[in-house]
Amino acid sequence: MSELPGDTAVITNRLHLATGFLSNERGWVVERLAALGSRLRSFHDDQVELEISVKDRRGVEQRVTLECWINRTPRLHLVATSSEPDLPSALNEVRTELIRQVDEAKTRTEPRHNRALRSVPALTEHDQPQR
Repeated sequence: MSELPGDTAVITNRLHLATGFLSNERGWVVERLAALGSRLRSFHDDQVELEISVKDRRGVEQRVTLECWINRTPRLHLVATSSEPDLPSALNEVRTELIRQVDEAKTRTEPRHNRALRSVPALTEHDQPQR
């Protein structure tokens, strides 16, 4: 996946590092999640919050969780998790899963582009059959 320079900024502005990550790892984590930025650009900065955490880091039961809150009607809370033992692979997995969830949420809530083509216009006086 190719990212635009703005994709990294989108993640930087919206990501909160929670349990298990050090502040000096922020740049590395943002780079891993940058592909998610293109999906979130359509929302205003104040509409999206991201939080990533890791439990039992480097342990047998390591679990990475990426949460996303989108403040719109209805408010969305999306969660992606990974039990992958390799941290970079786990970040890739939660990123990919959250991209899928955001795309699915957009599809459910946004109107189709061809809705006008599917609607049947009402008949006008001119179009009424002659008797």
